[in-house]
Amino acid sequence: MKLFFLTFLIVNSFLFCQTEDVISIQIPDTLIQLQPSEDTLAITSPSSAYDVDTVIYANAADSLIYFIKEKKMAIYGQGELRYKDTELKAANIKIDFSTSNIDAEGIPSDTLDGQYSGTPVLKEGIEVYEGLSMRYNFKTQRGFISAATTESEGGFYTGTKIKKVDRDTYFIEDGIYTTCEESCPHYHFYSPHMKVIHKEQLIAEWIWLHFGGVPFPVPLPFAVFPIESGRRSGILPPAFGEDGTYGRYFSRFGYFWAISDYMDWAVTGDYYTRGSYNLSSRFRYAKRYNFTGNLEGGYSFFRTRGAIDPDREERRDWRVKWNHNQSITPTMRFDANLEFISGNYLRRNVADFNELLRNEVVSNATFFETWEEAGNSMSVSYSRRQVLETGDISETLPNLSFNMSQKYPFRRKNAVGEQEWYELIGYNYSGQFQNTRNKTAGDLKIRGGIQHNVSIGASPKFGYFSLSPNIRYQERWYNKRIDRRSGGISVSGADSIITDDIHQINLVRTFGVGLSASTKFYGMFQPEALGISAIRHIVNPSISYNYQPDFSKPFWGYFDSYVNSKGEEIRYNKFEREIFGGPGIGEQQSISLSVSNIFEMKTQVDPTDTTSKENKIQLLNLTGSIAYNFAADSLRLSDLNVNYRTQISDLLNLSGSTTFTPYSYADNISKINRFLIDDGRGLLRMTSFSLSLSTSISGERLRSKDESTPSGMQDDPFQVGNTPGNIYQGLYQQGDPDFTIPWDISLNYNFNQQTPRPGSTTKFSSISGSLNFNLTPNWKFSFTGNYDLTRKEFSAPQVKISRDLHCWIMNFTWNPSGTFTGYMFEIRVKAPQLQDLKVTKRDQFYTGR
Repeated sequence: MKLFFLTFLIVNSFLFCQTEDVISIQIPDTLIQLQPSEDTLAITSPSSAYDVDTVIYANAADSLIYFIKEKKMAIYGQGELRYKDTELKAANIKIDFSTSNIDAEGIPSDTLDGQYSGTPVLKEGIEVYEGLSMRYNFKTQRGFISAATTESEGGFYTGTKIKKVDRDTYFIEDGIYTTCEESCPHYHFYSPHMKVIHKEQLIAEWIWLHFGGVPFPVPLPFAVFPIESGRRSGILPPAFGEDGTYGRYFSRFGYFWAISDYMDWAVTGDYYTRGSYNLSSRFRYAKRYNFTGNLEGGYSFFRTRGAIDPDREERRDWRVKWNHNQSITPTMRFDANLEFISGNYLRRNVADFNELLRNEVVSNATFFETWEEAGNSMSVSYSRRQVLETGDISETLPNLSFNMSQKYPFRRKNAVGEQEWYELIGYNYSGQFQNTRNKTAGDLKIRGGIQHNVSIGASPKFGYFSLSPNIRYQERWYNKRIDRRSGGISVSGADSIITDDIHQINLVRTFGVGLSASTKFYGMFQPEALGISAIRHIVNPSISYNYQPDFSKPFWGYFDSYVNSKGEEIRYNKFEREIFGGPGIGEQQSISLSVSNIFEMKTQVDPTDTTSKENKIQLLNLTGSIAYNFAADSLRLSDLNVNYRTQISDLLNLSGSTTFTPYSYADNISKINRFLIDDGRGLLRMTSFSLSLSTSISGERLRSKDESTPSGMQDDPFQVGNTPGNIYQGLYQQGDPDFTIPWDISLNYNFNQQTPRPGSTTKFSSISGSLNFNLTPNWKFSFTGNYDLTRKEFSAPQVKISRDLHCWIMNFTWNPSGTFTGYMFEIRVKAPQLQDLKVTKRDQFYTGR
């Protein structure tokens, strides 16, 4: 049984007076019943020459003996001492309060010859030390342990002797270091002399690396192992190899600088013996719940053939990338994802499939502010699109927009009773300023403009119907317009048209009116069988009428004309090249009809389960729309568009659309002004069809032995620009597979068919996805790729095989076909502090990356 002994706030004298030289307290076999105020014994003194500044707790299973004159204590039988964050357990413990020394040792086992029980275990915070015998000073925190073992930051140390010289430094004789927690580790480093600096590094001389108990024949003269947790500064080791075009090389050599908890910087370089090189840099910064970002840059120079070869080629490429996300205030935010790149940089310097398969670079930055009380919002943004194959660039700088929520100028502030009809009248406003720069084949064109939109409307109800009349007004401001004239007959015999930009301020004003009506009704079917309580069908029909005058008439002044070489007058829109365009030709007077159908199902409640609840499941969302333009001179009836989507639990997502036309066709004309039914060809003809299916399912996660977080799932404040949707793993991605998920599959199917007229059909069909499964608990197979069902060819397939080797992991990645055919084989230690302890083999393609 245990008796808790409280001693020494100051250990120079005692509250009670004893004349005996020894106080011996025997622990009986039954529990001593103490009063609440008697469960500890305090020994204090008004003055002391010692540095014990807090309570020391001691307990034992056998006895505690205190020697008063010598100021010593002996603890026998499962002894335990606790002082601050230090805890010591051993079979026998002796304490000298004059010197603050503690001696602890185990006792021979009664059942196993040559074995000891109750061996000392010292715990300081999260550090644990074990050995056969121990001497420790609880004031200086120095100690000496024989036949000891300890663990720190995932590393395990064992030695015949461990000498702790201060809180963070200790020396190990005949030391063994490993990250494998097995009693017989799969690998370890042995050194006769080791020095460990807590949470910093391990220094050793004459290192022997052992695999499965077999030493590597050649030792290392010395080694320094970083053992800090998290990010740390250090040299990034290079990869060596040979490239058939650029010669021998070493790549990805550099330095990582962990500047602080909020930022770090990495610089790497590649060098080829034939004169080519590449430099890369990445700076990351983060402040949790505030902002994250990274800045990347790269410059490369690649030269083919020798320096004196007349056919040599030289190419310089560069890349700058910035990602930033910040919540400035609860209503203000700034996000940026900018990338500027020369055309061939990715192909030579990037090894991530998700980037190699890109054919364009898209950049954007947005500053957004909302005024919640007023309901208004404003955004300022920049966007840029670069086509890598052609080098064409289109960018918008800036794009400023302002939106004002619906306002009701006639509504009473403190309305009582029903609202009057005029109180339902409201208006809203939106404005936009935009400036674009488009560079195509080296030709730069700049356009800008301002657009204002004002809408006035109301939404009164009449029984089951909602009516919504509206008036729309739009005004566009431009500083340019075009002037077009005939330049005569060209060499090819066609008209030569000359188009000039006229710099002047122009206002383009348009307006329109409309009226819409909608209602909603339901249908219910209650089978009360097969677990189905009810099936509901919601129908929401709406009809709208819109009118806009013909702004191409001379009265408005938005159109002009020129006479071609044949004497024909050709009309054109003076603002057709402007950023918001100009008004269309002809009067617009149309009526539109739309019907949406929603099918829902409600499940039954299990009467035998008190926790059972009803579940609502949306079975299908089906919408059809068609329009009729009264002002058109032909083809007044629009196509019938049908859209549908459904989601079956979390297993299947389906969406698609189909377009039908009621008009007939001729030999090379997809539509003529005659209905199909008039030609005896039916009522409707399908002109397009698209379907998309996706599913993602996985097996139930297995319970790991230590219930730890799966690899790669740690909360990392520096995880910026994360793209979990990528199906391909980067060639040098270090994330380990999750062996706790036995299997998972993700599939996407896309089909598109265009049939403008019978006999002229184009189809596109592809399936993509990934499959991961555990062949055994330690073998995982992964397959990713895309298959074009129309061309019957694979696009960038990838196979990955992983083997969990306890403290090691093996990864084999193979790209069997395509431009980037190759493989990578790697065996490495899982522990992050030894991530460079690995064996890697790549074919020639990847050795140049």
